[in-house]
Amino acid sequence: MERNVIETILGGVVILIAGMFLIFAYSNSDLRPVDGYRVIAKFNAIDGLTVGNDVRIGGVKVGSVVEQRVDQEDYLAVVTMTVRPDIKLPMNTVVTVSSDGLLGGKYIKLEPGTDGEILASGGELTSTRDVISLEELLGKVIFLVTDDPGAGS
Repeated sequence: MERNVIETILGGVVILIAGMFLIFAYSNSDLRPVDGYRVIAKFNAIDGLTVGNDVRIGGVKVGSVVEQRVDQEDYLAVVTMTVRPDIKLPMNTVVTVSSDGLLGGKYIKLEPGTDGEILASGGELTSTRDVISLEELLGKVIFLVTDDPGAGS
C-alpha cells in the first residue's frame, strides 16, 4: 500500500514538471497571435495558407494571419492579418504568400515600399503576388524535361 502512494506522488510530480515545461515552451515561442492593427490583402490563390500563419518582414515575425474569406463580388481570397503597432507599412508594400521551404508551411511576406503615405488600420494592401503551388511548378518542370525539341522535324 505504501508503494502505491509513493508511485502516485511521483507520477503527480512528473506531470507537474511536464506541464511547467509546456508552459515555458509556449510562452517563449512565437506561436501566439500578434496583437496589432489589422490590414487586408486580396489574392487569386493562397494555397496552404491558414489562420495563425506568420506575417514576416525580412524573415522576422511581425504579425499573424487572423482571417481568410472569399470576396463574393470578385471571388478573390481576402486575407486579414494583424501587424505589430510599431511597424508602420507604406501604402506600396508588396504582399506575397511564400513557402517556408519545400515541405514547410506558408507565410505572408511583406516587402515595404518607399511611399510616404502610411497604411491605416483596416486598410488594404493592393500590391499582391499569388502563391505558386508546388504541383504547378513540378508540372511545368516535367513538361519542359519531357518536351522533345526535335519531334516536329
